[in-house]
Amino acid sequence: MRRRLINSTLAVVLVVIAVFGLSLVIVETRTIENSAKESVSSDAVRLVSIVDSRLLGGEGVTARVLREQIESGRYAVIRMPDHRAVEIGKRPTGEVISAQETGEQGEVVRVEASRSTVSREVGRTMLIILAVALLAVLAAVALAVRQAHRLSAPLTDLAETAERLGSGDPRPRHRRYGVPELDRVADVLDSSAERIARMLTAERRLAADASHQLRTPLTALSMRLEEITLTDDPETVKEEATIALGQVERLTDVVQRLLTNSRDPRSGSAVAFDLDEVVKQQIEEWRPASRSEGRAIVRSGKKGLRAVGTPGAVAQVLATLIENSLMHGDGTVALRTRVTGNQAVVEVSDEGPGVAPDLGARVFERTVSGRNSTGLGLAVARDLAEADGGRLELLQQYPPVFALFLSREAEEHPEP
Repeated sequence: MRRRLINSTLAVVLVVIAVFGLSLVIVETRTIENSAKESVSSDAVRLVSIVDSRLLGGEGVTARVLREQIESGRYAVIRMPDHRAVEIGKRPTGEVISAQETGEQGEVVRVEASRSTVSREVGRTMLIILAVALLAVLAAVALAVRQAHRLSAPLTDLAETAERLGSGDPRPRHRRYGVPELDRVADVLDSSAERIARMLTAERRLAADASHQLRTPLTALSMRLEEITLTDDPETVKEEATIALGQVERLTDVVQRLLTNSRDPRSGSAVAFDLDEVVKQQIEEWRPASRSEGRAIVRSGKKGLRAVGTPGAVAQVLATLIENSLMHGDGTVALRTRVTGNQAVVEVSDEGPGVAPDLGARVFERTVSGRNSTGLGLAVARDLAEADGGRLELLQQYPPVFALFLSREAEEHPEP
């Protein structure tokens, strides 16, 4: 591209120089010739005037007297009325430029100049024009090289940016080049880089969230399937299979919720549901794990609450809070339901050391953890709660009390 820009610029400049240079040579040649003819004619007129005045005064007309009246190198011959001829200078050879004038006393003056003088003047003029043309060509080359570099360097840089995007490096470069069209391309590439970066971040976040959120439920499901394989009691098999199917449905709902949040965190799928049922199901699901740790899970508070949200997402939030209590807490894990205003609240607490004072509200940030864990659980739980219009808060650091706030259904149907 650079070579094409240089060649095209030079071609335009050469055409312009050829057209205007040729015209200038023709004009200057004619101007020089006309100027030489006018100068010779002026000498002839001056000589006639002087000869007339001397003849009228009775003075003599000689070559010595008239030599200084014409330019050096020119030849003049004066034919007097008495047919006497007076010559001034040396007669030129070759082509000449001549002018002839007749005086009032009958004398005839003829002035001649060699055309070679005109040719030399034309030659000097052409050399000057050629020199100017050469300077113009050199300036055009420098300008073409500079312009080609100005245009090709940004294109090369944009190509490198596009290659970086294709190789998986989505960092925007924010470079601009002072050329509107190229800057527009740079804007588009930077916007694409930012979109790709957001997409990659969302994909990595989805993978991390899914891995964290599915790890414990899948382990529990695997344990139930192992129990099925180890028992011959049809009733036990049926009961464990029913529970396992329920877990699979909840896992499916969690995966769908994570996928929805990764595409648009604001697109919830909230419905009215029985909050007691979700709390009961979580207690039953985590009771075996708590017993194996020598701990208990208890439930208290208001019953018969109906909330608005995604049951699977709410179950996953509660599962995260219960798991954190079993993993990082101590003593009894307590779930308490209550009502505040138009919201239903589920509190999860334990008797452990609680949240470190330096963490506070930062406990919901990703990668922030007071123990040797990933720090994703509470962050994902908060996102799941907020997706359906709820919120997850740390009400108390010691002993730890986490609260899930959900909107209540317009009409409640309490248990009898």
